[in-house]
Amino acid sequence: MIGSNVVLEALPVAVYMTDAEGRITFYNDAAAELWGHRPELGSSRWCGSWRLFWPDGRPMAHDECPMAVAITEGRPIRGAEATAERPDGSFVPFIPYPTPLKDESGRVIGAINLLVDIAERKKRHIDSAQLAAIVEGSDDAIISKTLDGRITSWNGGASRIFGYQPEEMIGQSILRIIPAELEDEERELIARLRRGERIEHFDTVRVTKDGRRINISLTVSPLRDGAGNIVGASKVARDVTDRKQAEQLQTLLFEELNHRVKNTLATIQAIASQSLRRAASPRDFVSSFNGRVQALARAHDLLVQGKMKGAPISEILREQVLLDGSTDLRISSSGPFLMLDARAAVQLALVVHELATNARKYGGLSVPDGRLSISWNLQTNGGRELFLEWKESGVPNLSVPTTQGFGSTLIERTLEANGGDAAIRYDAEGITCEIRFPLADIDHQFAGGVATSHAPPQIVVAPPPTGAQLSGKRILLVEDEPLVAMEISSQLAAEGCEVIGPAGSIKSAKRLIHEMEIDAALVDANLAGDPVDEIAAALRQKGIPFAFATGYGRRALPPGFRDNEVLVKPYNREQLLVVVERLLKDGRAESAEVVPLPRRRSAKPD
Repeated sequence: MIGSNVVLEALPVAVYMTDAEGRITFYNDAAAELWGHRPELGSSRWCGSWRLFWPDGRPMAHDECPMAVAITEGRPIRGAEATAERPDGSFVPFIPYPTPLKDESGRVIGAINLLVDIAERKKRHIDSAQLAAIVEGSDDAIISKTLDGRITSWNGGASRIFGYQPEEMIGQSILRIIPAELEDEERELIARLRRGERIEHFDTVRVTKDGRRINISLTVSPLRDGAGNIVGASKVARDVTDRKQAEQLQTLLFEELNHRVKNTLATIQAIASQSLRRAASPRDFVSSFNGRVQALARAHDLLVQGKMKGAPISEILREQVLLDGSTDLRISSSGPFLMLDARAAVQLALVVHELATNARKYGGLSVPDGRLSISWNLQTNGGRELFLEWKESGVPNLSVPTTQGFGSTLIERTLEANGGDAAIRYDAEGITCEIRFPLADIDHQFAGGVATSHAPPQIVVAPPPTGAQLSGKRILLVEDEPLVAMEISSQLAAEGCEVIGPAGSIKSAKRLIHEMEIDAALVDANLAGDPVDEIAAALRQKGIPFAFATGYGRRALPPGFRDNEVLVKPYNREQLLVVVERLLKDGRAESAEVVPLPRRRSAKPD
């Protein structure tokens, strides 16, 4: 027996023995380490543990422990599990293997028990269960596969994202969810994994069960066996479709903001040039220019209040007619509530500003007894059209102008650009202006979208224009901003060009292309929210060289036409003429943005 004890003492597992009464007669160092103390031999019974617990956490009496049952019932106990609490408060889960010892007659004379510490196994089991719960509960797709692309695991997130259940995908090729044109990409990823690389945040596209293409971000790690060999891959795929759409929307908003700012600058540039051209003196220029810019600013204030969706016509009239916001009993207005979109609001504001300025200088608001009546209504026969009547009265000795001023020209061109018109009558005591202003459909929105990226254009530094090639040339102008169109027309006409248009809509532009002889064309890349693909195609079909004039930049140009020359708003006279001369000289539109050389400074003092 002593020899046996020596062997048991040397074992690395916990072993102890008792007599037939359950008194501990032997234990080795491993058992003492598991219990956390050394029980007294001959007096401690059944088990050396300080306290015992069942697997569910209930206290276990020592006389209920597996060793006690084995001695009492005279049989080995297997499959039991318990937890020992040490005196220091730590816990050790273990599996006991109590076996009764019997004499030759079969009488129980004692027992031997082997205690297997399963703390590490428990921890691994808990960690594994927690990991499995995390994997299964993840919103991301977590997939494992072999190096030949065979799927070995497929979590709930993968089912939610791709639409396939685990039984549909485990054992199948990962190529099932990869677009055919991206299979080479997958082979490259596998090659990198074989080299032991980890791939993080790799954006790509996958196909769902219902055929949808979704944007995903991949993180892929190599899987190794016990010997360290790479045997597969674990990938985490996150659906980033919403993020991509948000990025596209942000890009669209920036493009739209850029376009609006540049269009506004181009409009102000045109206002300045046209006001200066018509001004009788510097003081007259400052007054007219400031008034028009302030009218533009007031219109934009209303749009900001309406979150750039539009402005009520009543507010537009109030802001442009009652400049200081006070009440004027000479003015009356009536009409239904009508919300104008951003473009219509700005253009009508400029028209009303010109009418109100004239009324304050010469008309119904220039005399104490004058009157101004404004009424409007909306007609929807064959389209939405605003009809507005501006009627002044009480103006004695009203004189009829003999020439058309800039204000009248602005009103006329603005309405014509939108397919509308104005009729002005001069009565004995005032004027009446009847305006017809076509409006966009209520759900009409910008349809340009966000184009795919394009290589940056070549920047060509060109010499100043000579103007020698422009005389008599027929230039089609497609532009829906009336003031900008007026300014371009004036600059081209000053060089001897015959301006065809301006066309403010796709329909009118296509008609002019079909009916007129045209040498070159300048095309706004967006007309009242509509892309100009049809116009570009019609010009190309007839072999007419053209350039885009736009505030959006090259990415928003029609697909297939992004190599055409671009004149970025706002632009000056030299840039305009350089582009037109290039179109006429080359007979085609190269991918370039023209920047004129700076003028040489004069040696003479200013």
